[in-house]
Amino acid sequence: MHLLLLAHALAAVCAPLLVRLLGRQAFLVLALVPAASFGWVLAQLGTVTGGGDVRQTVPWVPALDLAVALRLDALALVLAALVTGVGALVLVYCARYFEPGDEGTGRFAGTLTAFAGSMLGLVVADDLLLLYVFWELTTIFSYLLIGGSGGRVAARRAAGQALVLTTAGGLAMLVGLIMVAETSGSYLLSEVVADPGSGPLLVAGTLLVLVGAITKSALVPFHFWLPAAMEAPTPVSAYLHAAAMVKAGAYLGARFAPDFAEVPG
Repeated sequence: MHLLLLAHALAAVCAPLLVRLLGRQAFLVLALVPAASFGWVLAQLGTVTGGGDVRQTVPWVPALDLAVALRLDALALVLAALVTGVGALVLVYCARYFEPGDEGTGRFAGTLTAFAGSMLGLVVADDLLLLYVFWELTTIFSYLLIGGSGGRVAARRAAGQALVLTTAGGLAMLVGLIMVAETSGSYLLSEVVADPGSGPLLVAGTLLVLVGAITKSALVPFHFWLPAAMEAPTPVSAYLHAAAMVKAGAYLGARFAPDFAEVPG
């Protein structure tokens, strides 16, 4: 999983150069990265459906006991397959959506690939702080994608609105994640949902996490940013708003729901 995330990051960095060399055909090359990730995810189907999971951990900040902890279980597999499969299809679609010589194609290709990697990281992250990092990366990349080349006022306004609202929800979620983690005694998502603990701190933290999920998924009363964000190019609307970003909030709710459903409020 670490290699898949690194592959997305490398592809995103190289995307502008590939577009310069290959033109819009570069999208077909970039699509190989999420397609390969989709294949790897499907290859884990037997392990996951058998009741197991796939875990990988690499130390990140040992002094803070912070690690890049990744975990693929049944729920993460479903979302990872959605993110990578649709991501590959959208990148293939981009190869004919853009006209040769369109301004900002290289920047768009890199940002969309980086967004795909961030979404993949979000659904497989097992460390709560790492989950938040990927959560905010999707916010930043979605802002860049919705705004496009910056030449249209409506797109810039829609991008700014989405950024402010989802970032505010994300900050509320960060506070909630810390409160939940401190209550449960662990920052590993798998351990938190297995033994969430109890008390008023847990209740407040859970509600703050839900605020982040609701803003990301554009649910009432934080729904108004999504229609405006349709100012984005068609591939962005297809991927971010139909198959990926708004699903992040649904994923978070599904991840916490089984063991947090009895939390008051």
